[in-house]
Amino acid sequence: MKEALLFVGQIFLLTLLYQLSVVIVTFLHIPIPASVFGMIVLLVLLSKGLIHMHYVEKGAAFLNKHLAFFFIPIAVGLMAYGGLIKTDGLALIVMIAGSSIIGLFVTAALTDRLSKKVKGQRREHS
Repeated sequence: MKEALLFVGQIFLLTLLYQLSVVIVTFLHIPIPASVFGMIVLLVLLSKGLIHMHYVEKGAAFLNKHLAFFFIPIAVGLMAYGGLIKTDGLALIVMIAGSSIIGLFVTAALTDRLSKKVKGQRREHS
């Protein structure tokens, strides 16, 4: 029971952080998606030690594990844009692939830096 409550709390914390990011991006007219802004805020909070990894780790792992389910509505929505895909499909694929590759490299670099930092902190506390 305690594990379930902790898990729900972690999902709630991540959702709250996202919703706060939506509000901040909307009111400050920041030209990036709220989800990206929220990940940046989470990264800063984690790296500064304001939020510890164990506060969000299991909830984030669950969301990451089931990430494919979040793309089903998007795939269904694409069916409505068949004409656009026929005319501009190649350009869309190039843009999507390029931005995905950039996103993967940025995520890999940030993950590498964070994991090295966490390992260094664990060694200091050992």
